[in-house]
Amino acid sequence: MKGRRGALGQYHASMSNNRGHDFEEAIRQACLLYASQGRAKVEKTPEPFRVLEKREGGIFVGRFTSHAQPDFQGTLDGGRSIIFEAKYTTTDAMKRDVLTETQMETLERHHRCGALAAVCVGIQDRFFFVPWPVWRDMKEVFGHMSVSAAELEDFRVRFTGAVLFLAVYALRMADPGASIVTFAPQTGFLFRVVFGA
Repeated sequence: MKGRRGALGQYHASMSNNRGHDFEEAIRQACLLYASQGRAKVEKTPEPFRVLEKREGGIFVGRFTSHAQPDFQGTLDGGRSIIFEAKYTTTDAMKRDVLTETQMETLERHHRCGALAAVCVGIQDRFFFVPWPVWRDMKEVFGHMSVSAAELEDFRVRFTGAVLFLAVYALRMADPGASIVTFAPQTGFLFRVVFGA
């Protein structure tokens, strides 16, 4: 029975890993779109590793040499730099501590230097671009150390097969007098929109 549970756990981990790769690929598609439009040049950050052994057919054995940096970095039209980590889950919430200390420290340093630092989040079939200060201060903002898709709705971005991380979805029709807090990726500002009567 123990071997069966181990195999099932490996299967679930493999499926989750595949979905994470699909999520990153959807972000890469947005990066290509933004580059073609002249809006941004954003690329996947290579993982730091060293080749230990070369094998036939282009296969090798390697080892990671340091802690991973945030997944994507680049420059927005106008010169502002952008850096963000991409995290996906099939569950109904994302924990703050899915980022490593190195990733959090790196996002904080870039944020303090004026970069647009964020976490691009996929929760099941919804996608969000959360500014680093909101993620960093999750406990104060949301009251706990994990967030659901419903709680991140103000940071939702469009999905067209690509995760359009610069296209805030939150600006949508609402009841008169209702308000939402949203985010302008190009400036990095949070602002409240109040819908007219």
